[in-house]
Amino acid sequence: MENRAVQITVYRWAGHWGPFRVRIPCGECSLTKDVILDTLDNELEGIPVELEMRDWLSQWWKPLIKGGWHAPIVMVEGRVISQGHALNRGVLTQAVIESYDLKSTLEGNHLFGKSNCPHCVRAKGYLDNAAIDYQYHDVIHSPRALYEMLARVKPIVGPKTPITVPQIWIEGLYVGGADELSDIVAQPVEANPERGQCSISKKS
Repeated sequence: MENRAVQITVYRWAGHWGPFRVRIPCGECSLTKDVILDTLDNELEGIPVELEMRDWLSQWWKPLIKGGWHAPIVMVEGRVISQGHALNRGVLTQAVIESYDLKSTLEGNHLFGKSNCPHCVRAKGYLDNAAIDYQYHDVIHSPRALYEMLARVKPIVGPKTPITVPQIWIEGLYVGGADELSDIVAQPVEANPERGQCSISKKS
């Protein structure tokens, strides 16, 4: 079975190299580990992750190849996301979600939106009227929802295309615009005239 766990590697200020040995513990390394563990229990709950702690001085050349030279060095799937200071949990959340989304598919029906978006309210109404059950994700209140939405939409529409809401998946398939959603809900869908790509945008 394919391993979908996201690999997080931390190089802490510890270890030895020849006659050199780290004797002073690193407070920011300890903070970084605590931030990671707490983020895994909260923002990243349910995402499979494999965490490995390594001693930097004993293996300093390994992160150096990837551009990591100042412990604590945090790598996600072999990419340095933080070094030299305590980890920002938002940076970790985004990196892990982006990596996991590359390994997984989105199943079922989902609507990503925000509470003050009239287009999101209309989109919810279309799905409700069509008796389509869906899971709603608020991208303002949930960083995880925001990062997942962007990570899944950008590869479809391109990295330079502005992304807005609502973003909709039906039976795991991305809804690309108002015409497509209209076919799914069997009713006319008013297109979003604003700039940016969402699931009720006008056909380009």
